[in-house]
Amino acid sequence: MNKTLRSLILAAAAILPTTAVLASEGQSLRIATEGAYPPFNFFTADGQLGGFDIEIGRALCAQMKANCEFVAQDWDGIIPALLADKYDLIIASMFITEERKQKVAFTEPYQKSAMTFVVPKDSDLKDFSPKGLAGKTIGAQGSTTQGDYLSAMFPDSDVRLYPTQDAVNLDLASGRLDAQVGDMIPMLEWTQKSEDGACCVLAGAPISEAKYVGEGVGIALRKEDAALREQLNQALAAIIADGTYKAINDKYFSVNLLTLQK
Repeated sequence: MNKTLRSLILAAAAILPTTAVLASEGQSLRIATEGAYPPFNFFTADGQLGGFDIEIGRALCAQMKANCEFVAQDWDGIIPALLADKYDLIIASMFITEERKQKVAFTEPYQKSAMTFVVPKDSDLKDFSPKGLAGKTIGAQGSTTQGDYLSAMFPDSDVRLYPTQDAVNLDLASGRLDAQVGDMIPMLEWTQKSEDGACCVLAGAPISEAKYVGEGVGIALRKEDAALREQLNQALAAIIADGTYKAINDKYFSVNLLTLQK
């Protein structure tokens, strides 16, 4: 069993008898997400925020008996706005990295992940090393670990960074990019389940260096909110233990995001 999953379930067993009354009961929390990263977070046809991140957030709020409101925030400003007290949490599929931990605190991971290259189906690219992509035009969303990876590792490529993942996808589908790097699960969803993503396929080996994908994906909050962090960790353990997490996971994905296995 995955170590994170095992430790969370053990923690849940310890706290389940006392979760009827939590210190957070009745409090109001504002939760930020991007709203532009399907299937994790997006706007539905009626203008509401939806997706895996949103449903996990709602489940955690229900477990803590907290009143929660979701707000959309552009990715570039999502951490600065948290630090400016515009909201209390970020649930937006954010990798836990050492650089981000200098600014904010994170809960235990609520999903694991890896990055991947994506190329057009007719691409003849086989070598995804810095040498193999020298002179090629490659893209990623800016202010992300994917963007950091490309900028650091491919100095001889034309690296283009975009404000949203949808913008990266559009340029790849339109032939303006030779390749892109994205988070593996959304890229699987895009290439296999969307009309525009049918242009493209995942390529190369999964990119899983800890420097870039960190410890997994967590909920970000201000460092001084240690009590809230503990409450969220307890609530996460509880929704994993009682099957709520699995029900949400299975609604969106064919793999378990805590293990990246079927």
